[in-house]
Amino acid sequence: MFKVVFIVGMPGSGKTIVSDCFVNHGFFYLRFGQIVLDEIKDKGLEISEDVERKIREGLRKKHGQAAFALLNIPKIDKALKNSSVIADGLYSWSEYKLLKKKYKNKMIVIAVFAPPELRYERLEKRPYDKDNRFRPIPREKSLQRDYAEIENIEKGGPIAMADFTILNTGTEKNLRKIVKKIINDQNL
Repeated sequence: MFKVVFIVGMPGSGKTIVSDCFVNHGFFYLRFGQIVLDEIKDKGLEISEDVERKIREGLRKKHGQAAFALLNIPKIDKALKNSSVIADGLYSWSEYKLLKKKYKNKMIVIAVFAPPELRYERLEKRPYDKDNRFRPIPREKSLQRDYAEIENIEKGGPIAMADFTILNTGTEKNLRKIVKKIINDQNL
């Protein structure tokens, strides 16, 4: 039976690296936030933290707090026909509840945790990449984003309800080792 693994955590915690480990293990990759980047591109806007926040919050006003789950379920269902799925960026409690109801025992949630100061340091030093998966974010913007995600999009619930929690305070190599152990131990 194919599984759908959702990665949760605050910005800069290491979610994308964890997702990449699953991709290297044959999982189909789905980035929840790609919907935001696609909308920014469609509207001809420049990608920035402020524009992304406005689009994210606008989608939730239009579709409710479960917006990103609702908009990504068709992609997940299509991918699950052929492989397991790694979904990077499940955010809200409403999304979690909707997805849990739909996928039941096919669903696994992994939280990636790192302390705020470490995350802010990582985010400031991140280089840009061509897919906008990585880009530097100034410390003051990171703190604002943390507050907005916790207060406006119910981000704490899925983190609290995770099946596994990874403490990511070491090296990338160590993080990859932890993820590989979860994949092997859970026969994913």
